[in-house]
Amino acid sequence: MDQTKWPGIAGLVASTTLLCRSTPVTFAFDKPVHTSIAVLASCACAVIGVGRLLRKDDGRPHKGQHYDAVPLGDMTAQHNSTDASPSGQDVRYPSSLRKLRILFMVLVGALCLRVELLREIVANVQCATTTWETFIPFILALADYWTVRRHEKPYNVENLDSSVYDAFEDYWTHASHRYVSATALLSFGSYLALRTTSGPQSTYICATALPYHWIVPTLQHLGTLLDVVIIFCIGQLLHQREGRGQRSVVLRIMSVGWSFLSASLILASIGTLYYVMAEQDRKWIATIPTWYFWSTLRLDLLICFFIVCTTLCIYHIGVLSTSAMATFVATASTTTAYTWNNPHPYPHPLSGVSFIAICLVILGFATYLLVDSGDNKSTTSGPRIFTRVPSWLYVILLTLFLTRTTLWASHKTAVAYHPIDILIYDAQTRHETYRRQTSSSQNISAAANKYAERYGRLPPPGFQHWYAYATARNSVVIDDFDSIDRDIRPFFALAPEEIRERTWQLISNPWNDAAGISIRDGQASISPNVVPTHRWMLDGLVEMISKFAEFLPDMDLAFNLNDECRVAVPYDDLQHMLSRASIETVDEKPKANHFSEGRVEQWKPIPEEPMQETPLHELSWQPTFYDFGSAGCPESSPARSHRQWNVGNTCTACTHPHSLGAFLANWTLAGNVCHQPDLANLHGIYLSPAAFKASHELYPIFSQSKVHGFNDILYPSAWNYIDKAKYAPTTDHPDPPFSEKNTTLFWRGATSEGVSDGRGQWRGMTRQRFVHLSNPINGTGSPQPLLLPQAPLKEGMHSHAQHTYHPLPLHQLTDLLSTSIHIVDSIARCAGPDCLTQAVEFAPLVPATDFQHHWRYKYLLDLDGAGFSGRFLPFLHSHSLPFKAGLFREWWDDRVQAWQHFVPLDVRGQGMWATLAYFAGVDGVVAGREVVVAGREAEGERIAERGRNWAGQVLRKEDMEIYFFRLLLEWGRVTDDGRVGLGFGG
Repeated sequence: MDQTKWPGIAGLVASTTLLCRSTPVTFAFDKPVHTSIAVLASCACAVIGVGRLLRKDDGRPHKGQHYDAVPLGDMTAQHNSTDASPSGQDVRYPSSLRKLRILFMVLVGALCLRVELLREIVANVQCATTTWETFIPFILALADYWTVRRHEKPYNVENLDSSVYDAFEDYWTHASHRYVSATALLSFGSYLALRTTSGPQSTYICATALPYHWIVPTLQHLGTLLDVVIIFCIGQLLHQREGRGQRSVVLRIMSVGWSFLSASLILASIGTLYYVMAEQDRKWIATIPTWYFWSTLRLDLLICFFIVCTTLCIYHIGVLSTSAMATFVATASTTTAYTWNNPHPYPHPLSGVSFIAICLVILGFATYLLVDSGDNKSTTSGPRIFTRVPSWLYVILLTLFLTRTTLWASHKTAVAYHPIDILIYDAQTRHETYRRQTSSSQNISAAANKYAERYGRLPPPGFQHWYAYATARNSVVIDDFDSIDRDIRPFFALAPEEIRERTWQLISNPWNDAAGISIRDGQASISPNVVPTHRWMLDGLVEMISKFAEFLPDMDLAFNLNDECRVAVPYDDLQHMLSRASIETVDEKPKANHFSEGRVEQWKPIPEEPMQETPLHELSWQPTFYDFGSAGCPESSPARSHRQWNVGNTCTACTHPHSLGAFLANWTLAGNVCHQPDLANLHGIYLSPAAFKASHELYPIFSQSKVHGFNDILYPSAWNYIDKAKYAPTTDHPDPPFSEKNTTLFWRGATSEGVSDGRGQWRGMTRQRFVHLSNPINGTGSPQPLLLPQAPLKEGMHSHAQHTYHPLPLHQLTDLLSTSIHIVDSIARCAGPDCLTQAVEFAPLVPATDFQHHWRYKYLLDLDGAGFSGRFLPFLHSHSLPFKAGLFREWWDDRVQAWQHFVPLDVRGQGMWATLAYFAGVDGVVAGREVVVAGREAEGERIAERGRNWAGQVLRKEDMEIYFFRLLLEWGRVTDDGRVGLGFGG
């Protein structure tokens, strides 16, 4: 058995490090009870299996060794928490077996209760606080002091010639409070280190209308106490003096395994009753997602390894030493990884406090090792980790200290230039580049050649009519229609007849929520079976298409009637389709500059009686991120391989690729979900969409907007074309110059982003989070950063001042900056208790206002709804400055440049206040000092006017027609049986 000591310690260090890295991104916490049952059962098998292996190896008596059937040892005997199991000479006979049974039952009960606490905490983890788990060694040391150490006789120094250092060492290694002092340093330092390097709080809502804001922290602390009980019981079971020799040790280890198995069986029995009653749980367990299965399996194996190693360590070195070692390794690995990955000024660095904390951790652990090794001189102590701390361990601790010192010294705490200054300058450069290349063609031949060069094929038939149409309407954009190419290109992998058949399938069944528009002989008409509530959309489309329908071939089009997008082809399948897409090359000469004859016969007539078959899968009111949202990402991407289950902290690794500090830097990349697994919990389209009927096959459906990874074909929305939301200032609601507007960030809207059916999904939806972020409820809400100058600014010194981030509570931010962000009328798209909870949380709900009322404010916030927001284009046409946060992208996305024409915000909301402060300025007390920072209103006005002027050039109704015209010409070719030979040759 002695040979298992160092493998157990090495395994404890390795498994603790791996658990700290893998636990935050595992899918296993999707179902914490199910996972716990599987883990407990697996750990039971592992521990019992190890016990049987040890018995097999050491079951026969060794020379000079004899095994007697001896009852359990007396648990009332004094036993230090640092002691290992006794030798055969230390065996005491028990007074009864009753105490052992009590320990066993307490352990089983504590395990079951701990799983229930874990379920409640994970379900509302956004309300969690910094854990007290780091204080477990300190609690155990206190218990050890109270029961044993305080009764020790004072240690007398026998060597009067010893040095001061030797005398000090002797004092610390023999003082009765030696373990308490060492673990106090270790535990407090670990708590402080984790608190200062846990990352900024997320905007996921911890509702004050619900009791979880105080229940969850209470449960966390109860969980810590239960962990102490569990560790204590395991230590007592392993240290029972129940017999001589190796066989008794094996029985002790196996008793721990049986306790895990018993807890697993009890939880499984209770879970079976719940499984019978809960329909949703039955449905889930009948189709366990593969990502959950494999992630849980990996975590299960890792925890089993950890438990086996921990059991061996507790047997050899005691519960106190084991807990101290695990705490040190967990703290060092977690905080070092976080500091290494976040060397930037944002998140707000508490690098000094963190560095002091890790110094306390290292000092506390080194002190513990010193007193533990020195404790061998005590007659009351058994074997410890070391009889003398080896030099190599001091080298490791010194290396860790030097590493953290280097990270602390190199950590940036301030920025020399405000990031928004850089982003505005960069946006100007990008826009000028776009503008030069998008309209370089001066005639039809140049436009055709540019098309062939850009897209690797000749323009579609009718390109000359499109060019004449576009130039007659003074289109600024002639050469850059990359979004059309991205949407159309995958369909070249499908045969034209298959595309036509799939279009017919969509239109023929009204359940699909897809309406058809038929183009015949230059006329557009609406197909039968259209839902009356969406007739306005189709009428608007027919009006738009009719402007150029005479140049289009006969065809049927399927339009998405829902706000949500519909088609998400898996990444590998899409790449295969793109690689085999049959497209024409530049060098080929077209056989025909017109579409094929007889196209009308190629399209099946839409039946009067609706069809019942459907190719779509419905996930309305269900999570969609891992089934559809991340399907368009590579398998190795974080969106496919990670699960950010802790919604309480902002995922800084998710924001860094597209951010510059707290500010969104890359609008296009911010819409890419592949590096952002946390978005699974931060948007209604992924949490619980109202109407989600989608396919993993490439079906040809035209949608007004889509999020990344979907393959819908974007077209200009009829909402904007027929002015459902229109920029039309009146005498009562004028649009004054920017300088005369109210300096307020304004938004009014409904909770239409997704459905919250009683499971609390609303807490992660974008609209609700932004409302909560701007309205402090009873002083709650996560602190948000402001980027402020380190010293008072002089006139004209904006660009060259050192700036640092200051996280401020919401009630202070609302005193410094003006916002008016509210939900109107009543809570929509909710069921069960979620309706009342939201009404209380977001009170007061305000009356709806006239849409033209917006122009009174300088800053207009635009947020996604169930799909795109129809307000953004009117906002751009106004003299106000739009702030936009969203994932949905529309047909114009390539044309408009963030920071040049509008202000982008991350959907997490963490940069909203800092961005508003840049434009509006700050005048008030921050961090105990008076701060006066003039607003950059001139920059805000320039962006607003640039957006207004640019929208007047490229986002007109004429531009919608031009875009749609070119899109339908491309679609006409891709659905033509002779498409390989079709093209405009110039």
